[in-house]
Amino acid sequence: NRQVTYSKRRNGIIKKAKEISLLCDAQVSLVIFANSGKMHDYCSPKTPLINILDAYQKQSGNRLWDAKHENLSNEIERVKKENDNMQIELRHLKGEDVQSLHHKELMSIESALENGLACVRQREMEIYRMARENFADKERVLEDENRSLTYQMHHLVMDIEGGEMENGYNYQSQMPFSFRVQPIQPNLQERI
Repeated sequence: NRQVTYSKRRNGIIKKAKEISLLCDAQVSLVIFANSGKMHDYCSPKTPLINILDAYQKQSGNRLWDAKHENLSNEIERVKKENDNMQIELRHLKGEDVQSLHHKELMSIESALENGLACVRQREMEIYRMARENFADKERVLEDENRSLTYQMHHLVMDIEGGEMENGYNYQSQMPFSFRVQPIQPNLQERI
């Protein structure tokens, strides 16, 4: 019963707030919290809630914003300024807007760039060294695979030929060999 009554009365009061706002041209703000914690609100059209709260604070003399909120606002302003300064510094590091800088400022930027360049070169050398080590590892793996495949191929050929290996020599090879000897010096052919 309470929930049904709450729902009906809430809708009724929001309807009345809208009527007062439209018929009387009044600035109205309404906030309702249910027992469940759910919030329902209404604010006059074309009237920001912050303006209504500021007007309430001035008329009643009650401070709605405590020091925490003011500190938070100050912190937001500080962060915005810091962000702006960092944007300017970034432009200077890119080489933009350096005409207005003094000699000492230019020297500090140059120093920062040199330090950054040294770090970049160091990282580049680390990556190069790692790539070279990876290449050497892959080369060793490929050499091992090549040896293994050569060994397997040699045994496969021996199995196909039906020969036996003793001390590395094939005594029962089925393939005939023929050699043709030619002299290296051409004048020897003329004598024969």
